Amino acid sequence: MNILDKITLDKRNEVALRKSLIPVSQLEQSVLFERPTVSLANNLRQSQSGIIAEHKRRSPSKSVINNTLNVQDVAKGYEEAGVCGISVLTDGKYFGGSLDDLLTARASCNLPLLRKEFIIDEYQLLEAKAYGADVILLIAAILSRDEIKKYSEFAKSLNLDVLLEVHNEEELHKSIMPSLDMLGVNNRNLKTFDVSLDTSKTLSTLIPDDFVKVSESGISNIEAIKELQPYGYQGFLIGENFMKTDNPGASATTFIKNLL
Repeated sequence: MNILDKITLDKRNEVALRKSLIPVSQLEQSVLFERPTVSLANNLRQSQSGIIAEHKRRSPSKSVINNTLNVQDVAKGYEEAGVCGISVLTDGKYFGGSLDDLLTARASCNLPLLRKEFIIDEYQLLEAKAYGADVILLIAAILSRDEIKKYSEFAKSLNLDVLLEVHNEEELHKSIMPSLDMLGVNNRNLKTFDVSLDTSKTLSTLIPDDFVKVSESGISNIEAIKELQPYGYQGFLIGENFMKTDNPGASATTFIKNLL
């Protein structure tokens, strides 16, 4: 069983527990549930940098990245840096995140927020909406085509943007459908954790232009972005690069200045 299978199994148990504790009606009564969302896809289309910055405490591949920062400072810093959106990890067991992180980020900035999570149930989309997210992530590696269709259409009914993540050609072909806004190519092989930008380059020609192309993982310098822009990428998800510093906002500010 690879790490993704393990995470997904744990996630099913976690979501079943959450559903038993907090009914859907309670999520729908949340103050943020009626909040108008901000489109990350539109922000990326209009941006010169295309940076989606991430709040991430740890990961299965890197263990601890940064446990000392508070979400409020990180979100404000990213907003001041001029990023297009913020990805907030809400998985607790493997990434040290929580839905409260999403709530804090929402209270701290006006940027589109992506709930970075392993989504296996529509309930998690209602949670995302209730906790202030604007965008949800669907991972093709853990979902069937029918599930991708069901969750993406449900997300659109909640006015949430959908970023679908793929790792290879097979996942891409099963996933392309009108209810997606962005197609993300993860350069990390989830079985080996090796990272290669060639994954983004190879898959770029297979992604229709209707979707905003996003490259994820292994983007730690400006050269990587310059290398990928000619392939039509308008979004670049950067996590560890900013989070491993004492001041992710300042780090993102410098990075964007040098990029532009």
